[in-house]
Amino acid sequence: SPISITKFRRRTVRLECHFKDVSEYDDSTIIHWYQQKENAAPVRMLYLAQSKVVDDGFQASKYMAEKVPRQKTCILTINDVIPDDTATYYCAYWDSHCGRNSVITETNTPPASLFCSFPPISNPDKVTSSPASSEILQKRHGNQIMYVCLIEKFYPEVIRVTWTDEANKEVTDNIVKGDVWKPANGDKYSIGSWLTVPAKNKDKNYYCKYEHESQHIQKFLKTVLPLC
Repeated sequence: SPISITKFRRRTVRLECHFKDVSEYDDSTIIHWYQQKENAAPVRMLYLAQSKVVDDGFQASKYMAEKVPRQKTCILTINDVIPDDTATYYCAYWDSHCGRNSVITETNTPPASLFCSFPPISNPDKVTSSPASSEILQKRHGNQIMYVCLIEKFYPEVIRVTWTDEANKEVTDNIVKGDVWKPANGDKYSIGSWLTVPAKNKDKNYYCKYEHESQHIQKFLKTVLPLC
């Protein structure tokens, strides 16, 4: 699934969960789906073994869960979406090969966030909004260079930002990801991500990559020319 999905009220949404690293995945594999609302802990909605079992507090008729063993995929369908369905959804499976007691293991699929849009909206294309601007700034301080990837004015607020080097390898050290923010008088969001590298790397290129629901491809930004 994409990192976020925005739907009008009363529509249907489909979330996919992939288990590509699971050696045994068949009709007997137990899959769990969790819902996490803002500022709350995750709550299990249902689990799927041979059949679907829905937990208390959730309507069985609202959710459909199915497994596709050949593709190592599980699909959750949410019907009749309403604002109360706005949340982040996770999937997990039982790993019975970790000792006497089974444990729940995370999957390869990042969580997906669902947003319900309030009608009326005259133009459906405006439900989501691509970043209006994006750039990489830089500042040298002593023996270090700091790159700042600034991405502005997008909606909804869910966005994934990563850094890669010239070999297209993800950079995970010395990264600071800021919180998404929104101005008091605005309805779109912005975010910044900081990468710090040794000054000796000034001739190397680094790339800021972001993924957002409004775009079907990943966007790359390249660091500017080296500092003198």
